[in-house]
Amino acid sequence: MKIIILPRFMLFQILMIVGLTAVGCGSEKTTTIPDKLTIGVVSYGEQKFSQDKYERFKDYIAVQTKLIVELEPAYNELQAVAQIKRKNWDIVFAPPGLAAIAIGQELYIPLFSMEEFSRRQRSLLIVRDEAPIKKIVDLTNKTVTLGEVGSAAGYYVPLYDLYGLTLAQIRFAPTPKTALQWLNEGSTDAIALSEKDFDTYHQEFSTTKFRTLQTSRWIPSGVVVLGPKVDRNLQQQIQKVMSEAPPDIAWDAGYVPGAPVPNYRELIKLVEKVRPLEEQVKQRPAVLGSQESTTER
Repeated sequence: MKIIILPRFMLFQILMIVGLTAVGCGSEKTTTIPDKLTIGVVSYGEQKFSQDKYERFKDYIAVQTKLIVELEPAYNELQAVAQIKRKNWDIVFAPPGLAAIAIGQELYIPLFSMEEFSRRQRSLLIVRDEAPIKKIVDLTNKTVTLGEVGSAAGYYVPLYDLYGLTLAQIRFAPTPKTALQWLNEGSTDAIALSEKDFDTYHQEFSTTKFRTLQTSRWIPSGVVVLGPKVDRNLQQQIQKVMSEAPPDIAWDAGYVPGAPVPNYRELIKLVEKVRPLEEQVKQRPAVLGSQESTTER
């Protein structure tokens, strides 16, 4: 067997080539180029409306990023929470409750405010006008309908305001319109929904007079959030593309490139405070903490 001794400069060149090849192979393994982006929205069952509303935005993002872009409407917040927890959505047009979960628990990045459309909103507790319920404590041993988990105005904020009461039952309406339908029928004593949704749907039940029992604190506007699985370079590209979108496309999609992103710190704290109640809300009766604890919040 012959032993070949290479000159030092040739040995150095060979080692450099091997090193560069290894780096190249390693980068191919660690860099993943996505083939598509998924846009998540809550449609409350109005899938055609959601597709029409976001169609031009979807096409614009697809052209600018050169990726396949799909729109995936969720029927309600419960379905949307599941998609967010699984990180299945890359760009999410998130109402306040979903935004609080996405930012506070799932590491989604807030990009743009949806202030122009939803602005700040409030949660309302609504009863039938003839009901002998005059203040929130009168809901003791009554049936109250909330929205699905994930809704700020329909679930988290009213649950916080109901803390300390014992309710006969808590029902969950898949949409705000369904909640009003149940109150109209008399199958529930009170419902919780956003002021905006009440203004939108209550006129469809013109034979029934409703009354606002309680109006909540202000809730921040919705936010467009970006999923944590999106590559950093692609994150920057999406933010730039959305910032430079034609005004009519941004308007249809419901976000405002120039508006400041709202501070979600307090809403995230509120969500964390009511999460321990999530087992009680499924029970009959639903004991939402102790009456003495209401003064401690």
